Amino acid sequence: MNFDVIVIGSGPGGYVTAIRASQLGLKTAIVEKESLGGVCLNWGCIPTKALLKSAQVFEYIQHAEDFGINVKDADADFGSVVKRSRGVADGMSKGIDFLMKKNKIEVIMGTAKVKASKKVDVVDADGKTKEYSASNIIIATGARSRELPNLPQDGKKIIGYRKAMTLDKKPSKMVVVGSGAIGVEFAYFYKAMGVDVTVVEYMPNIVPIEDEDVSKQLARSFKKSGIKVMTNSSVESVDTSGKGCVVSVKTKKGEETIECDVVLSAVGITANIENIGLEDVGIVTDKGKILVNDFYQTNMPGYYAIGDVLPTQALAHVASAEGIICIEKIAGHNPEPLDYGNIPGCTYCSPEISSVGYTEKAAKEAGYDIKVGKFPFSASGKASAAGHKDGFVKVIFDAKYGEWLGCHMIGYNVTEMIAEAVVARKLETTGHEILKAVHPHPTMSEAVMEAVAAAYDEVIHM
Repeated sequence: MNFDVIVIGSGPGGYVTAIRASQLGLKTAIVEKESLGGVCLNWGCIPTKALLKSAQVFEYIQHAEDFGINVKDADADFGSVVKRSRGVADGMSKGIDFLMKKNKIEVIMGTAKVKASKKVDVVDADGKTKEYSASNIIIATGARSRELPNLPQDGKKIIGYRKAMTLDKKPSKMVVVGSGAIGVEFAYFYKAMGVDVTVVEYMPNIVPIEDEDVSKQLARSFKKSGIKVMTNSSVESVDTSGKGCVVSVKTKKGEETIECDVVLSAVGITANIENIGLEDVGIVTDKGKILVNDFYQTNMPGYYAIGDVLPTQALAHVASAEGIICIEKIAGHNPEPLDYGNIPGCTYCSPEISSVGYTEKAAKEAGYDIKVGKFPFSASGKASAAGHKDGFVKVIFDAKYGEWLGCHMIGYNVTEMIAEAVVARKLETTGHEILKAVHPHPTMSEAVMEAVAAAYDEVIHM
């Protein structure tokens, strides 16, 4: 049972790493304790997008008259919506199984624990332990929903994202604690399904890592859709002794009580690094994360880590990129270290959010003299025709050299548009080059060119 590479965890970090290892001629095994594809394919990225698509379709039907179409008695079958989401996830997991076979990767089902001398113990479903060894061991065990002491998840009244995807019945009222990507995506989904939703955020703005203009726009859009947003607020306690939940929220004005059926805790994630043998091997961690170098080697030769177990952005595409760089370095290639300043972030609520690079505030704090351009979708012909005029594209450039410092979008389908900015920044493209690159009309993507034109006082359609 000797391998060149053993990957522990089959999420978008793990399975991508294993496939790339096989492509490079390395004898590879992957260990998974639950389902191929990890959280992302089974309980995260993919099934949540299936839920959100159902919500979007239902919203379209409800507003069909706006498009000159009459639809009567439309109803969202909550159970069927959840069932479709699970079907999409199952199909993706089977696709990963196919890719493992295609690339001749040995799949080992069970719970792994790393040992000294580059060995791994795997305990299967029957409790039997088998030892494997490899020249290189890559830890890609991902993360789980973070639990706060005052919000212990019971899986019934106080739930995490996983249970939020598979509730047996639709609640009438829900409180979402935390307004990061997970929180606002579920807030939108449940509101679209007809649930009374309140979002509680500790920071001054929802989606607090985004540019402040984006945060304020999403708050306006949420309030317009009927989602109650409470910022500068914290959930102090939840009383679950009765039929539902009584949520005590501390605000600037004092304490407020909210009654609901379910509380969704969306306050971040915790890395899965416990009980996997790190201490036995001597692998160094800090603040619940594994420490690695630019090519993901830990302090112990032959042991590597990628993805959500690291103190980097907890995003599927980051884990995949880290895994490819890691394995190419192991195989003797010369990959570039990952540029964490050029990682796109996408949030799939409605309106969608996407961003890359500096926010306006961060660019100023970094000492840049900046040019800022903004183009609203209300001025976009395609957005008007599509019935999605909320939002804008905002761009930030260094005034001296024209470097594209940041791009921030909120609006319909903007997660499909951010790659232009990512590629342009990678190629060190200037604002003038974007401005002179012809964009197709009518498209949402023209708004990028128009925002750049606004930064350079050349905007036409505003």
